[in-house]
Amino acid sequence: MDFLYDPQAIETRSREIIAARVGDLGLEPGARAIVTRIIHATGDLGYADLVVCHPRLVPAATAALRQGADIITDVEMVRNGISSHLVSRGGGRVICAIREEQVRQEAAARGETRAMVAMEYLAPRMEGAIIAIGNAPTALFRLLELMAGGRAAPAAVVGTPVGFVGAAEAKAALEKAGVPYLTVRGPKGGSTVAVAAINALLHLTWDGEE
Repeated sequence: MDFLYDPQAIETRSREIIAARVGDLGLEPGARAIVTRIIHATGDLGYADLVVCHPRLVPAATAALRQGADIITDVEMVRNGISSHLVSRGGGRVICAIREEQVRQEAAARGETRAMVAMEYLAPRMEGAIIAIGNAPTALFRLLELMAGGRAAPAAVVGTPVGFVGAAEAKAALEKAGVPYLTVRGPKGGSTVAVAAINALLHLTWDGEE
């Protein structure tokens, strides 16, 4: 069996395979770059049919990042995967509160997930921010409640929580929330997907392309 060993050749061939699949979707360039990065990160061409990108997501998110928007995440895995040096170019930070002691205590007292309480904890910092939820459907549900109640006003939401309980429902609700968003329909998703989408937006912000 023949293998490619050259990193650039592997990258080029990977993108050729992905482009052949994504090219049929009729996406605008920004959305196509995001979907391409998600497929590249997951090795799953099926995401071409599952990713939904609001038409205002790319302009809203890139404008916010240039103005120094923070990126707020549901879990540390998402925070750690995001290119912090690209976020810092605009003056923003990547923030996650799930390990905060106050969040731990409040979640235990209420019998709720830490991801839910963390969204509340960070709500005052969400004005104009970008929210990236890749793991916890409960975090997305709580974010939507905060938005509906006027307690959170993010510039954009990347909501790709994974799972068979609540994930599809939370993501369907996001599509109706009136905020620029990216999501993945059905139970698929995860932190890797959220990270790939955010990093694609960061490259679109500072490089103009993927």
